Amino acid sequence: MDFFERQAQARKSTRWLVVYFALAVALTIGALYLAAVAGLAEFGSAPVRWWDASLAIGVTLTVGAIVALGSTVRTFQLIGGGGVIATELGGTPLNPLTPDLDEQKLYHIVEEMSIAAGVPMPKIYVLQNEPGINAFAAGQRSSDTAIGVTRGAIEQLTRDELQGVIGHEFSHILNGDMKLNMRLACLTFGILFISLTGQLLLRSLAYARVNNTGKKNNGGLLLLILAAGLALLVIGAIGYFFTRVIQAAVCRQREFLADASAVQFTRNPAGIAGALKKIARLPRHGALTTPQAAKAGHFLFSSGSAGWWEHLFSTHPPLAERIAAIDSALQN
Repeated sequence: MDFFERQAQARKSTRWLVVYFALAVALTIGALYLAAVAGLAEFGSAPVRWWDASLAIGVTLTVGAIVALGSTVRTFQLIGGGGVIATELGGTPLNPLTPDLDEQKLYHIVEEMSIAAGVPMPKIYVLQNEPGINAFAAGQRSSDTAIGVTRGAIEQLTRDELQGVIGHEFSHILNGDMKLNMRLACLTFGILFISLTGQLLLRSLAYARVNNTGKKNNGGLLLLILAAGLALLVIGAIGYFFTRVIQAAVCRQREFLADASAVQFTRNPAGIAGALKKIARLPRHGALTTPQAAKAGHFLFSSGSAGWWEHLFSTHPPLAERIAAIDSALQN
C-alpha cells in the first residue's frame, strides 16, 4: 500500500466515523424521546402512544436547541483563532529576525512549506518552556492559523525531521482537519450541554417549594422535573461518552492522513519517521508540561498529556502504529 492509498483509506474511515457520530446524536435524541413518552405516560393525564409525531418533533427541536446553544458557546470560546490557543499553551510569537539559529531554522521551514502548499504564511509560536518534542496547528481559517513548536522540537530534531513535523501540520491545514475538529468539538460539547441542562433542572428542585394549597399538583410537577432532569443528565452523559469516543477516532484517522500527506509534501519519509521515533524514546513521549495541554490535545503532533485516560479518549494513534504505517509503506 502506497501513501496515496493510505490517504484514501484514512479519508474513507473518517467519512464512516462522521456517519457514526451523526448516528450517536440521533440515538441520543431517540432515547430522550422514549424518556419523554415514559414520563408523560407516568405523570400525564391523557393516554400516550409510543409514537407521537408532534412529540417527536418537539423533542427533536428542543434537543436541537440545547445542542445548538452548547455548540454556540463552544464556538465563541474558540473564536480567537490559533494565536489564542498558542498563547494559552505558553507560546510566544517568533521574531523573523531572531538571532537564534534553531528559531531561524524553524522560520525558514515554515516559510518553505507555506510557499509549497500555496497557503498564507501562518503565525509561528515557540513554546519556550516545553522541553519535549511536539507541535500543533490551530485556527478556524487560513487567515488566523498559527503553528506552534516546542523548544525541545527545534533543538532536538534535525532539519529533515522538523520539516516532516511541519509538513504534518500543514496537512491539517490543507485537509480541513482544523475545521472538522472544531465542528466535532462544538457538537460534542452541545451533547454535553444536554447533561448540563439536566443538572440545572435537578439543582432547581432545591429552590422549589410545595405550598399547602396545591400540594398534590406541585408534588406531581416536582416529580416530573426530577424525572426530566435525571433523563437529561443520564442520557446526555451517555451520548457525550459515545460522541467523545467517536470524535477521538476521527482525530486518529486524520493523524494517519496527516502523516501520509507529510511524506507527500516533503518527499522524505525518513524525516517524519525519525521525529516519531525520537518522540517514542522520550520518557513522556512529547507530552506538554502546561496544565492547558489536555484541552488542546487534538491539535498536537503527538499526544499532549500523559494520563491514564488518554488511552480511552486518545486523539492520536499509538506512536508504534504511526511509525509502522510509514515503515511498511516504505517497504512496499
